[in-house]
Amino acid sequence: MNLHIPAIIDGQESAGIAVSENVFGQVFNESLVHQLVVSYLAGGRAGTKKQKTRAEVSGGGAKPWKQKGGGRARAGSTRSPLWRSGGVTFAATNRSYKQKLNKKMYRAGLRSILSELLRQNRLIINDALNSIEPKTKVLSNELRRFEDSRILLVTSAVNDDLYLASRNLPNVNICLSSTLSPVALVNSDKVIVTTEAVKLIEERLG
Repeated sequence: MNLHIPAIIDGQESAGIAVSENVFGQVFNESLVHQLVVSYLAGGRAGTKKQKTRAEVSGGGAKPWKQKGGGRARAGSTRSPLWRSGGVTFAATNRSYKQKLNKKMYRAGLRSILSELLRQNRLIINDALNSIEPKTKVLSNELRRFEDSRILLVTSAVNDDLYLASRNLPNVNICLSSTLSPVALVNSDKVIVTTEAVKLIEERLG
């Protein structure tokens, strides 16, 4: 079966380019995609608790007084938890929310998402993104047919002009083909990619 991603050329839709069935023709695996999205979101979470142990507080390098003969209890550091400004005995540490997902599952999840986007006609090619002027109005006109849609623009390399043109459009986001976000893909009504980005995605996930 030959798969094609439709393309926009000079404002008109065309048949587009043929793509690999191994990447864009997979069955949608809902449970895997759910696991992928949850893992991705969990990896972005940061803990909110942090206290310092006696090893982490500053100072305390020298023994405060000699071991014997002073009439005081033995002390090896001024940063003992027993001392004022010392470390905490059982210090709270930041919790890691990361969930393990191996590379094979991660790539399979991305292939599943991309395949479903193509089946739902939510994936389209537009190489005009490569030479867009750094003006919001120009990009807005280019995306006019997708008005009120959440749009993800995927390029093969950093494009400063495209970034400048899109940063004031509330429903438009940009990402690179090398750092595809499963959350951004799932949340987008339309995913617009360049031909070069499609080739890089096929190389990475094929």
